[in-house]
Amino acid sequence: MFSPLQLSIRFQYLVSILLIFLVSGVSYYLTDYTGYRVVALVLLMTVSVLAMLFRILPVLLAALLSALIWNYFFIPPRFTFHIDHTEDALMFLLYFLIALINAVLTIKIRQAESRARDKEEKETTIRLYNTLLNSLSHELRTPIATILGSVDTLKENRDKLSEKNQAELLTEIDTAGIRLNRQVENLLNMSRLETGLLKPKPEWCDLNELVHRVIRKYENPETCTLRFEPDEMLPLLKIDGGLLETVLDNLVQNAIQYHPGHALVDLSVRYESNTCLITVSDHGAGFPEEEIPRVFDKFYRLPDSKTGGSGLGLSIVKGFVEALSGKVSLENNKEGGAKFSLSIPAEASYLKNLKNE
Repeated sequence: MFSPLQLSIRFQYLVSILLIFLVSGVSYYLTDYTGYRVVALVLLMTVSVLAMLFRILPVLLAALLSALIWNYFFIPPRFTFHIDHTEDALMFLLYFLIALINAVLTIKIRQAESRARDKEEKETTIRLYNTLLNSLSHELRTPIATILGSVDTLKENRDKLSEKNQAELLTEIDTAGIRLNRQVENLLNMSRLETGLLKPKPEWCDLNELVHRVIRKYENPETCTLRFEPDEMLPLLKIDGGLLETVLDNLVQNAIQYHPGHALVDLSVRYESNTCLITVSDHGAGFPEEEIPRVFDKFYRLPDSKTGGSGLGLSIVKGFVEALSGKVSLENNKEGGAKFSLSIPAEASYLKNLKNE
């Protein structure tokens, strides 16, 4: 966000001088109505405004310049630096001191507020770092330990293990490898988002096929059921299929991971008004209403949620959808569970439908 402090020091000097001259010029023509003492308050307020915006040296110059201008043009006798009355001399001295003190104190307060913000941001960064470190220490160590343990078992007991036991160990290695790969991908994706390297590459995509690819990754009759009714009239859409597949990956994986018992997940895709509309809905416990605004925050996990997950999945979903110029929202289903809704603008081609006809 732009800050006046980012302006060059020369520009700050120039603005400070011009503003004092401008306010003094307007006040000069109103002196007969306001009196010269009121002008002192107006100039003091101008110095205060500058102190809230600029660095200390331009503000001190403005304070000095305003005091001299007030003396020369406003305090009787005018157009001289001589002051006849002791009361006016004392008032001039107080004005000069108050203007300087006001400028210095305002800048000091601003600096203190800046240090407080920097400290708070640093503490927040450290807290997020610790959260990530604690999460990854489990999320990465667990699959690595599984892989190493299974490999050691296979190496040391190959002749003693039955084919069934060997197959089970290989399945554990495969599952752990997929879990490890998912965490690494999430970290890389978050890095791409934060560094601004994420650039969508739209290509013509069959969303029915894309959803089926995601389903094939996760469908397991023992743990979950994924329901999807493909729309045969759905046109080809010009969209970054890789980004969208990652989004659906994270939503489906999140629904399965936090669903108690056998997970039931519904997916739907439709195209309306030049917009691709996708929903991913589960039948689990849903989200506490007060937590919904925070679920897309980086590293955020629901209180008392079960172990597993780094809190990156949903923040990546939000980042990728926004990179596609779309929006994502979350609401609880009336019958139970949570529903994520995506709306992504996309160009359509109906050549596929014409070919089918």
